[in-house]
Amino acid sequence: MTAPPETAVTDAAKLMANNNLGAVLVIERDCLIGIFTERDIAFRVVARGLDPATTRLADVMTSSPECIEPDKSFGSALLRMHERGFRHLPVVTEGKLLGIVSARSAMDPALEEYLVEENRRKHYLKKAKAHTPRSGS
Repeated sequence: MTAPPETAVTDAAKLMANNNLGAVLVIERDCLIGIFTERDIAFRVVARGLDPATTRLADVMTSSPECIEPDKSFGSALLRMHERGFRHLPVVTEGKLLGIVSARSAMDPALEEYLVEENRRKHYLKKAKAHTPRSGS
């Protein structure tokens, strides 16, 4: 979900609530300029006593957020988010926004099933390789 920088925090919060999202990507002239998250509502707006109806995203968003390229693995995106302490990571290529990875994505049951299967395959291949006779033996 995207919004322009002049969007009021109240409108962004409604957008997030209506779409069950934890973040809005702030776009200007087709370029990602910031990210506004549910934590920003708590820490940068409410805790500071700002009026969400008159506060613009540009005033409380994280400017120039760290991004990841689409050729990077999902695991590397999750690791980067964990190491840097954030929950949302925009996916951008050549300055164009493609999407977003969120920590919530990691809790997807289908992903959990995939990871279990991937680990099982790695274990099987490792075991099979250890029992394969070497040529010339």
